[in-house]
Amino acid sequence: MNNYIGYFATSLAGHDKGLTYVITGVDNEYVYVTDGRLRQVDEPKKKKLKHIQLIKICDDTIKDKISRNIKLTNEDIKLAIKKYNNR
Repeated sequence: MNNYIGYFATSLAGHDKGLTYVITGVDNEYVYVTDGRLRQVDEPKKKKLKHIQLIKICDDTIKDKISRNIKLTNEDIKLAIKKYNNR
């Protein structure tokens, strides 16, 4: 399940339905997602797996930074989402 880190996800339920996030952490049945704007890196949103649509596209920069314990910034997340949306 840790291999979800760095992948994009879309919220399927809640007030944030339809928003795109980057998965920055994984717990038993939860993932921690951030968008760098409303949900920042230091306060990720905890979502159940069934409430997100996993997108099979990974941002390698984000995944690499997390795996090497390099601090992520909100700008990193915003840039990754912007690149994903403009592809």
